[in-house]
Amino acid sequence: VTCVEVVEAYVERIREVNPLINAVVKDRFEEALQEARQVDKLLSESPGNDYLEEKFPLLGVPITVKEAFSVHGMPNTSGLVNRRNVIATSDATVVSRLKQAGAIPLGVTNCSELCMWYESSNRVYGRTNNPYDLQRIVGGSSGGEGGVLAAACSVIGVGSDIGGSIRMPAFFNGVFGHKPTTGRVVPNDGQFPNARGVRTSFLCTGPMCRYAEDLEPMLRVMAGPGVNKLKLNEKVSLEKIKFHCMDHDGGSIFVSPVDKEILQAQKKVVEHLEGTLGVQVQRVAIHKMKYSFQIWSAMMSSKDSDGQEAQLFTDLLGDHGKPVWPLWELMKWLMGMSSHTLPAIALGLTEKLMKLNPGGNAKLVSMGKSLQEEMEALLGPDGVLLYPSHPTIAPRHHSPICMPFNFAYTAIFNVLGLPVTQCPLGLSSEGLPLGIQLVAASYNDHLTLAVARYLEQAFGGWILPGKV
Repeated sequence: VTCVEVVEAYVERIREVNPLINAVVKDRFEEALQEARQVDKLLSESPGNDYLEEKFPLLGVPITVKEAFSVHGMPNTSGLVNRRNVIATSDATVVSRLKQAGAIPLGVTNCSELCMWYESSNRVYGRTNNPYDLQRIVGGSSGGEGGVLAAACSVIGVGSDIGGSIRMPAFFNGVFGHKPTTGRVVPNDGQFPNARGVRTSFLCTGPMCRYAEDLEPMLRVMAGPGVNKLKLNEKVSLEKIKFHCMDHDGGSIFVSPVDKEILQAQKKVVEHLEGTLGVQVQRVAIHKMKYSFQIWSAMMSSKDSDGQEAQLFTDLLGDHGKPVWPLWELMKWLMGMSSHTLPAIALGLTEKLMKLNPGGNAKLVSMGKSLQEEMEALLGPDGVLLYPSHPTIAPRHHSPICMPFNFAYTAIFNVLGLPVTQCPLGLSSEGLPLGIQLVAASYNDHLTLAVARYLEQAFGGWILPGKV
């Protein structure tokens, strides 16, 4: 098939399903088709494809990008009403690298307001719906990406993750998502809001896709020279991996109990690994994981090594304009007059409360550093931890506001700096995606990617919505 035919097929698919899921918030179909014609011209004129494959590993591959990233000529609001007229005049570094590798962006996808909530809904673009059940959330903040990939509207996508914003949407939508090792292996620049201070160590940009084998080539392109820090060329022997399993966080009062079907899916993974690889999966109970939400919150609001304060969320809400007063915004919201979403206002209020207990925060930061050392020691050079991606399957719209801290299951690994791959594990009795997080020690991304490819073969990976 020609590249034009491929791009036309995806354009047609987006036109077919986007009115239902509202995932692509701005398209660039005309530009994409023009770029596809150039690819076909290049292929017809090239004497051999080996050279092209080396120079353009993603030649002609249709992609989508989270709207928080700059894509030349596309809006870059991050769901903030104040920014509704902002149009990107350049590409984020990862977008530029993907384009240079030959990928063709089809458009940008929805996110939560300022990328800090796990339902992708805002006052600029509205709400995105889950392709498996339109009454369910797609997750956030890279929720549009999760939905667009699950609905087969794109091949691969760009997400970012500071508390699970790649892995939660990947889980709720039954696709693969990878949060690379922290430490800016993949550049974060060109997205809004970008991290400042200590948060630059927690924010990660990473790949999302339907097929596990696409994670690594995409990660190579996005990381550029930074890929040398990862061990992607090392051959992985699955039988030699030391597998660990933890069913839940130990029972935090802030977080829902883990759903029975998620536990059953994880149990099947353990049985499959032990039965087919002959490995012994070690059950572990890491006590400090019970305080995941508190540790993440404290570390997110701590000072960096230079003593720089973390940027206030209320400052970001104002976006260089007047400061936003959360209590006043809450009053306006109750009267239907606020331009902000309730989760964003609530986060602003929570931020104020966190400032009232500096002593408690310091203890939690210390606990986080201790947990990081414990995890690195446990996993070592050849360990992988199996851990739930979320305590519940995709919730109904609005219900996250009742259990706002469930994202702790993903968020803890941002502040610990560990690489994590979310891997789908089939569908629940209600036809909603199940999944698992695969966690390794720093710079051992190759281990979680290899296990994801293996589990895809065993459990079927992505399943087209409506197929079952």
